[in-house]
Amino acid sequence: MPDFHSDRTLPHIPDDVTLEQFILGYPHEARPRRPDFAPWLVSDKTGRQIRLEEIQKRVTGLANGLHTHLGIREDDVVLILSPNHTEYPICIWAIHRLCAIVSPCNPTITNAELTHQLLQTRATSIIAHPDVRDLALAGAGEAGIPTSHIIFLGSENIESADLTPDLSTVTGLTSYGLSLDSAILGRGRRLREGEGRTKIAFLSPSTKTTGKPKILSLSHFSVVANVVQVATHCRMNEAYTSWEERRYRPGDVCLAVLPFYHIYGLAIVMHFVLFSGMTLVVAPKFDLEDMLNSIVRHKIRQLMLLPPQVALLCKEPIVRDYDLSSVHSILSGAAPLAADVTERLINMLPKAHIGQAYGSTESTGIVSMWSTRTKRGYNAGELVPGIVARVVKPDGALAEHDEAGELLIKTPSIALGYLNDEDTTNKVFVDGWLHTGDQVTINQNNEITYIDRLKEIIKVRGFEVAPTDLEACIIGHELVQDVAVVAISDNLGGTAPLAFVVLVAKASASCKAVPENIPKIKHSIMTHVAERKSSYKQLYGVEFVDEIPKDLSGKILRRVLRDQLRIPTAKL
Repeated sequence: MPDFHSDRTLPHIPDDVTLEQFILGYPHEARPRRPDFAPWLVSDKTGRQIRLEEIQKRVTGLANGLHTHLGIREDDVVLILSPNHTEYPICIWAIHRLCAIVSPCNPTITNAELTHQLLQTRATSIIAHPDVRDLALAGAGEAGIPTSHIIFLGSENIESADLTPDLSTVTGLTSYGLSLDSAILGRGRRLREGEGRTKIAFLSPSTKTTGKPKILSLSHFSVVANVVQVATHCRMNEAYTSWEERRYRPGDVCLAVLPFYHIYGLAIVMHFVLFSGMTLVVAPKFDLEDMLNSIVRHKIRQLMLLPPQVALLCKEPIVRDYDLSSVHSILSGAAPLAADVTERLINMLPKAHIGQAYGSTESTGIVSMWSTRTKRGYNAGELVPGIVARVVKPDGALAEHDEAGELLIKTPSIALGYLNDEDTTNKVFVDGWLHTGDQVTINQNNEITYIDRLKEIIKVRGFEVAPTDLEACIIGHELVQDVAVVAISDNLGGTAPLAFVVLVAKASASCKAVPENIPKIKHSIMTHVAERKSSYKQLYGVEFVDEIPKDLSGKILRRVLRDQLRIPTAKL
């Protein structure tokens, strides 16, 4: 069977520029012209708009300040510990102006986890949000970073002219950098031909490894490549249909609720959106009611979400109180979106484009995405241009169309490898092929259907059961807000699927008020699955929990749930 690949040609990808140089000014053929009326960034909190001229000025000032005051130089590592903030991309690009390296970090992690990332990456400085000041100070102390090398983000309603010379803040350091006699760094060093392929831009925690997160090295070229791949796939510079029906258009307004420290938020929500001439409204985090207000206030046209967020959008009664008519497109990623949820979303927003994408940190973003040839996408979509894929069956043979196996890919956006872990790098990245560890099928249209992580497949009486398949079914139940399925030992010496379920607010309140409702709702969920799935996929049981444990990227921590099953006091 020949390798699978997109039928679209990938244009030239420059390998002699940094990501900052590419995003802020490179005239690429896949890049549409940004309308004059469209700002780059908007603070969801204050409505303040930031345009290219201000971004360029602030990047220069901050880069000068970081270099002169903190001594940040090429290949130094700066860790960013913050929720989404309009200064976040400016900090990234200022660090890249110096050819230094960014290590994005989840601001909700523990001190031990932060210290681990600081030590792994050998970060010399931290840029932190004021809300996590204590965490930043504690982690820096453990990692031996002086407090003078901790810089805090400022208020989002500070105008450029109001910057103060407080060198412990990004705004103050920017002001200091702008006050220097000359712009020391200009536009930064132009990389040598091919240098962008190996020059590290990000040291990002992986979303696919167990235990302590491994750190992936991502080059400037790999992020640039994925932006070009997605822009080409989405036909950003083509008049392929009417202006009204184009999925993504320069001048569109996109809401950034996905975290910038995750590859989905970093490569796609931030860099693809801005490269494509769209405006990014930056919200600190996801909150359903806040998001609904933002959609109305900013007339949001583009949403990029996770499946549990989409499920909330479909199920919570409060949604009916808001006018969502401005929403033109919803992209769901990081996990499969249940068909039932997709149908509910279509019924709620019948004119909207709705579909999915698949990717990973190891691929520096998107591998597949639903096609512009169809308004709706019910699987992980088509391979984006520039990717070559193989599906390898358990016996090592290459799969045909619609045969399941492990997905292997070659892509210009492939990561450089795992930091300080040659053994894992050599197992995952083999002769240019990324071994994803994901079980998939690819159909005649080169569309990927994601089944599950190979190591998560549950064996039931000799049959393979994918937890994600059952989760996609269970999330379709009207009372389920979130779900995770794990293997449990059955009474016959084998294994069977058990569902951990988070109920929607009204159902949870009902169970607390009337405990007799608990077995009724559990039975309802098990019946829901029984009516829709084969006999070997039936649930062994249902356990209600307050939340599903997830890693830094939002992926389910099944091992934590399995550990809970070993606790003698667990009620099943």
